[in-house]
Amino acid sequence: MYQKDIECMQREALEALQLERMKALLHTVYNKVDTYKQKFDAIGFNPEEFNDLAQMSELPFTVKDDLRAAYPYKMFAAPRKDIVRVHSSSGTTGQISVVGYTQNDLDMWSDCVARALSAAGLSDEDIVQISYGYGLFTGGLGAHEGVQKLGATVIPASGGNTNRQVQLLRDFEVDALACTPSYALYVGETAKEQGVDLHSLPVRVGIFGAEPWTEAMRDQLENLFGIKAFDIYGLSEIMGPGVGYECECQNGLHINEDNFLIEIIDTETLQPVPDGEYGEVVFTTLTKEGIPLIRYRTRDVSRIIPESCLCGRTFKRLERITGRSDDMLIIRGVNVYPSQIESILLKMDKVAPHYQIILDKKGSMDTVEVRVELEPGVAFDEIREIQAITRSLHAAITSALAISIDVKVVQPKSLQRSQGKIARVIDLRSEKE
Repeated sequence: MYQKDIECMQREALEALQLERMKALLHTVYNKVDTYKQKFDAIGFNPEEFNDLAQMSELPFTVKDDLRAAYPYKMFAAPRKDIVRVHSSSGTTGQISVVGYTQNDLDMWSDCVARALSAAGLSDEDIVQISYGYGLFTGGLGAHEGVQKLGATVIPASGGNTNRQVQLLRDFEVDALACTPSYALYVGETAKEQGVDLHSLPVRVGIFGAEPWTEAMRDQLENLFGIKAFDIYGLSEIMGPGVGYECECQNGLHINEDNFLIEIIDTETLQPVPDGEYGEVVFTTLTKEGIPLIRYRTRDVSRIIPESCLCGRTFKRLERITGRSDDMLIIRGVNVYPSQIESILLKMDKVAPHYQIILDKKGSMDTVEVRVELEPGVAFDEIREIQAITRSLHAAITSALAISIDVKVVQPKSLQRSQGKIARVIDLRSEKE
């Protein structure tokens, strides 16, 4: 599934293809989606006048609230009879957003995921265990059809029943594990408790996504399983997993630019920034029929890597997602992302890669506490040892972030584990208002 003629397309030809698809897309949404007709009419935009990709900045944004207001089907551009599947976002922060797929959409999606799997070194001879959740969440079925498109064997394990996940990895001679990175850690931890030597298993590749994760987490996973861990990126509103993927260089996510046009905008001015500068990721779906989106604001924060990739692919590369703009914590005037704290913790000795950030109030003052587990085998009742570890963690965080954050070391396995997307930040402040 390495589609060299597409993935290594000359930039001029790729942008010509994008422009052609963008013109057709603008006519489709203007004529078939009331939300876009109203947005375009409000600014006096005529799709006939779009002749250059540089005009993208003139187009209105689409935001999560547009999808919520259109719940469930009002932003669909295809007739209901042509919609063959419906997925949705998790809805953890409000009303779910619904996305629909035509058969062509599903074919495009499986193609994108198959490219990602191929770039990670998988082929039709491999066995892939999918431990993303199946259902309205796009992770499980999205990965599933990509594996089938590749011609590989699918083990549709879904999430949960972690003891069985370990058994499947061992007994079914699995070559690749696909799940969230936090759940992969839990699977690995469970395997070690069962006395399973993960390095003796055939599994050699991890396809991890659906939540931000750091290079330090990659190191943890690769050392734990004896694998190469690859990032895969996507979001339900745009498609699902496979919007972007890492190649063998493991240095940025190649965006499937024949299907998705990417921009990075300044979070304050909302204007596009040059490649290399950080900002909010914005996507336009160039080929989706069910629910095409124009300039969708993802709230994900990253940058386009300006240098060419050594693998030869010419698709733009998105740096690993730093976090979400709405997940950013402002601690005593300093902007902090949970991933920054994670990268510090995972470099420390004697602590496990399991942590939570607790936001609370003391009187009128917001407080922040990082809770991190000890590694199994470190004596929790050794007070001096715990105090020394706590001081070391506190010093490392203070040095890296230039702010002081309370640190609490807790017993092994005392923090909640996740079988899907993990909640790293626990906000208790609203309970005291």
